[in-house]
Amino acid sequence: MFKGFREFIMRGNVVDLAVAVVIGAAFGAVVKAFVDNILTPIIAAVFGQPDFSNLVFTINGSVFRYGLFINALISFLLIAAAIYYVVIVPMNHLAERRKRGQDPETKECPECLSEIPHKARKCAQCGSEQHDAAAGAGAV
Repeated sequence: MFKGFREFIMRGNVVDLAVAVVIGAAFGAVVKAFVDNILTPIIAAVFGQPDFSNLVFTINGSVFRYGLFINALISFLLIAAAIYYVVIVPMNHLAERRKRGQDPETKECPECLSEIPHKARKCAQCGSEQHDAAAGAGAV
């Protein structure tokens, strides 16, 4: 039983997931500090009130703290925007740069305009022969 557990823990997927969780938690702390110390003061400078936690209303003795919800919503939106502009956009640009140097994997058939593998010598859709330099280079 211990051997099976050890094999499960030592699999690459579990180790990768553990590393991702730890890095995600550390990155979350960095993003939270950025939002709390940079973005929230900018909002306070523009709108005058960065903290809405004191906003409440009461109905039949029940207190509704809608200001805490507004704070959480603003924090979520700021964190999502920070992650998008600091991580996603640069990674997309990097991936696009890397793709520019690669040969395309597919091409368009000149007869039926379907998408076919770049090295195909015959279209799978219409059966037409492909007479381009890339396909002919491998033929004998």
